[in-house]
Amino acid sequence: MTVAVALCALFALLAAPAHAADIGFEEVKIANGAEPPITAGIWYPTTATATPHALGDVTQTIAPGAPVAGEHLPLVVLSHGGGGWYGSHYDTALALAHAGFVVAALSHAGDTFDDQSRVLQLWRRPAQLHLLVDYMLGDWRWHERLDAGRVGAFGFSNGGFTVLVAAGGVPNLAEIAPYCEAHPEHDLCATLKQARVDLHVVTQVPANAWVHDPRIKAIVVAAPAFGFTFGPAGLSNVRVPVQLWRAADDRHQPHPYYEESVRADLPQAPEYRVIPNAGHYDFLPPCDTRLAAKRPDICNSLPGFDRAAFHEQFNADVVQFFQATLR
Repeated sequence: MTVAVALCALFALLAAPAHAADIGFEEVKIANGAEPPITAGIWYPTTATATPHALGDVTQTIAPGAPVAGEHLPLVVLSHGGGGWYGSHYDTALALAHAGFVVAALSHAGDTFDDQSRVLQLWRRPAQLHLLVDYMLGDWRWHERLDAGRVGAFGFSNGGFTVLVAAGGVPNLAEIAPYCEAHPEHDLCATLKQARVDLHVVTQVPANAWVHDPRIKAIVVAAPAFGFTFGPAGLSNVRVPVQLWRAADDRHQPHPYYEESVRADLPQAPEYRVIPNAGHYDFLPPCDTRLAAKRPDICNSLPGFDRAAFHEQFNADVVQFFQATLR
């Protein structure tokens, strides 16, 4: 081995994230101005022994409150879909933490399973994600273990919209009304009509509402909601690497108005993955029998689609993307 090759190998090892045997976890409350605190979950590498613990309707193997293992760790923040919560993508969080990332996911106030009072105030979401990054890099008790230069973001559905805005995107919500006039049968439009939502009120966005976060260096976007509201101008400042996922049989967000609109309008071609036979909610973790009986709308996949097998590959690809882009 030459000296140059040996040095390259050494630098690669030093730059690689730590691989701890187990995963630490904690739930935190983050100050949110005059509003109630935002709840977030944090997964991270640890050398402590992990054991099974309940997380909502599922069980995860973690070491609650254990110390962090490693230094200069990359951070990935997660934004869930509409009506979700911080645990919505716990399996992806676990996979990233096993690979040496610190992962923080928040429950978006006003757009969770138990509170959808402000679900259409979409500008609140990127602002809340910005608060999460602030907290992790400045106030989290292990923040000195993080590398502030290696921050990524993952988002699904409304969360995909959120991370596109965080990475520099500026949507035009005025596009929703003409979209729904042309496609009244689409899920979004039918839901808004049933709720008697005035689309002209929805599009009244406060000045300087869209909060961007230049600390975010790469994003994974799965089934982004409201993709048609961006356009080339709205995505012109999204210059970070993007991994974009589409479920080929997404009946909730019909092709080509969501992922395809984003793919076509990004200034740089994303890493684009289309999953055959997958539906919108297949990006959520596999459900056990009890949860499937409780929420068949989000748990049932099309015949022949193996959600568990898909998530093994999906999580591995997300990990690989962030390893390559947050070096």
